[in-house]
Amino acid sequence: MPSDQREPSREPVAEPEPPALPAALLDPWPVIIVGATLWALVTIAAFTVAACESWRPIALAGLGTGVVGTSVFLWQRTAARRGARGAQTGLESREQ
Repeated sequence: MPSDQREPSREPVAEPEPPALPAALLDPWPVIIVGATLWALVTIAAFTVAACESWRPIALAGLGTGVVGTSVFLWQRTAARRGARGAQTGLESREQ
């Protein structure tokens, strides 16, 4: 084989590690608070403004979905803190 033609290296190439996310993107509470506030405002408008009467079922469904979602999140975070085997990982904030 001529010296200018070499076989490509067959060594595995290590994948680079992605950078860590900023702490502000890991905290779920701002999103939960903003979502709950917006759904509460929509619900108040649906029950106080006559023109928004058709919004009532959607507003109540939004509030209910938020309550269920937040409850599941808190339940999973409690299980992760307790060390339950089936709990999700990565639910702890960096401050704790």
